[in-house]
Amino acid sequence: MPGPLTIRPGVGIPEAELSLRFSRSGGPGGQGVNTADSRVELSWNLAASAALTPALHARAMERLAGRLVDGTITIAASEHRAQLRNREAAEARLIALVADAIAPPAAPRRPTRPSRGSVERRISAKKRRSDIKRHRRAGDD
Repeated sequence: MPGPLTIRPGVGIPEAELSLRFSRSGGPGGQGVNTADSRVELSWNLAASAALTPALHARAMERLAGRLVDGTITIAASEHRAQLRNREAAEARLIALVADAIAPPAAPRRPTRPSRGSVERRISAKKRRSDIKRHRRAGDD
C-alpha cells in the first residue's frame, strides 16, 4: 500500500488510517494453508477519519451505518492463496464500498405520461385481441 488508497480523484484514504491484520485462511493453499497467514482483514475507522470532506463523511456514515462496528469498517479477504493478492482484493473491495457510499444521490425521477400515440396503439391492440377471442366463442356455438 504505497501512498493513500485512492477512492476517486481528489479523495483518498491515507495509509496511516488503515490497519491490516493477517491470519490463517481456511481457503485454498494445499499444505501451506496450515502455516501461511494469507487471510487479510483491512480495517478503516470511518468515524475518526479526516480523509473525507464533512459532506462526504456524513453521507458515508449514513449509507454504511449497517456495516460499521464502533465506527470502523472491516473487509476480510481469503479467496486467494497469496497474502498479497488477498490484500489487493480487500483494498479493491474497500474502494468500491466507499465509492458507492460517497456517490451523489441519484436524480429524482420525473413522472411522465404515455404519449397519445402509445395509448392509442395499446387500446387498438387490446381491441384486436378482444375481437379474435370473441370470434372464437362465436364459432364454438
